[in-house]
Amino acid sequence: MNTQLLAIVDGIRTPFRKAGTDFAKLGADELGRIAVNALLARTGLDPALVDEVIFGCVAQPADAANVARVIALRSGIPESVPALTVHRNCASGMEAVTQAYEHMMAGRGEVFIVGGTESMSQVPLLFPSSAGDKFARFNKAKSLPQKMQALLDFRPHDFNPRVGLLLGLTDPVCGMNMGQTAEVLARELGVSREEQDAFAVESHKKALEAATRLAEEITPVYLPGESPVVNDNGPRTDQSPEVLAKLRPVFERHTGTVTAGNSSQITDGAVALLVMSGEMAEELGYEPLGYLKAYAYSGCDPERMGLGPVLAMDRLEESTGMNLENADLVEVNEAFAAQVLGVLKAVKSEKFSRKVLGRRTPLGEIPLDRLNVNGGAIALGHPVGATGARLILTALKELERRQAKNALVSLCVGGGQGGAVWLERSI
Repeated sequence: MNTQLLAIVDGIRTPFRKAGTDFAKLGADELGRIAVNALLARTGLDPALVDEVIFGCVAQPADAANVARVIALRSGIPESVPALTVHRNCASGMEAVTQAYEHMMAGRGEVFIVGGTESMSQVPLLFPSSAGDKFARFNKAKSLPQKMQALLDFRPHDFNPRVGLLLGLTDPVCGMNMGQTAEVLARELGVSREEQDAFAVESHKKALEAATRLAEEITPVYLPGESPVVNDNGPRTDQSPEVLAKLRPVFERHTGTVTAGNSSQITDGAVALLVMSGEMAEELGYEPLGYLKAYAYSGCDPERMGLGPVLAMDRLEESTGMNLENADLVEVNEAFAAQVLGVLKAVKSEKFSRKVLGRRTPLGEIPLDRLNVNGGAIALGHPVGATGARLILTALKELERRQAKNALVSLCVGGGQGGAVWLERSI
């Protein structure tokens, strides 16, 4: 055993539920607390042994700043243990894991609780600054006439809020939302609407078939006066190419191919992982699910952010010598069907390899029977701060079932980045 590798001992997550449904009233802090408490119960870890808590979250709740700290304290982690919230858009949950490795290597701890959380239901509506100025004048007014005059200054447009979720999913540099970047890939790489819909149908099919397997990583969530929430509610039994073909494009109404049906679902959920040095895992008597073997992040054109995994895979191959042939399983987060299909085309494209990666030969090919074998975010949902950790947990659980060795896990990242990690099962 290499004690320099980060051992991923175990993990657990809440069910992933579509925004606006069962978890709509649960904040990101509460979702994270539920996951961490379930992790502590599952592993039997003494909270006093934790050196740091690191959680990813994209839409930081205004009433729970540094949400990782709130989660830690509400989970019973001693107040002397520091906590850090990280934000790398869609890769935030993955970033929490790789940050733990970096902290371990820097001598800043050996035992970490990491993960990600997101309440996409509770991303706020934002009023324009003009309304804020008028509310401020109203609050400063001391007499009734002054307050009445301040109220008369309001206009209807002051009460036309901007949707925070839409703003968060729009890149301010290229001016495109994430769906529009998927349309760019579909056009440039020749990904048809039919291919996208077929991929989406397959994602739902695989997720439904994997329901029993996925249940192994889920903790029930108990809501007052209701039955426990025990499973994901994204996978649908009625999906077919014919059903999806009826949906209108969302991002480019007349010429587009990206629809709500072939895109990831907007979802609430949290994931918690127990990670530590290999030496500490052995000392505490844990048999880890696996190890973080290597990782890489890379930047790319924000308009083509969906190809970020390809650049991260290339950088990872440079540092490790491992390639796609070494992967028993591959996870490419399903932000959009067009994006995953674009990645599948790009990794085996000689033109893309020469022009973008500066390689003489392509990265290789990702076999479909090894790709997202339990479905992906099109079916399961994409709580953006949590997904990176979920992919790692799901991949390690599947390696264990198959008695396989290596998994390559990757995500595209809004703003033009990619992240990829190599995981190795305990053997």
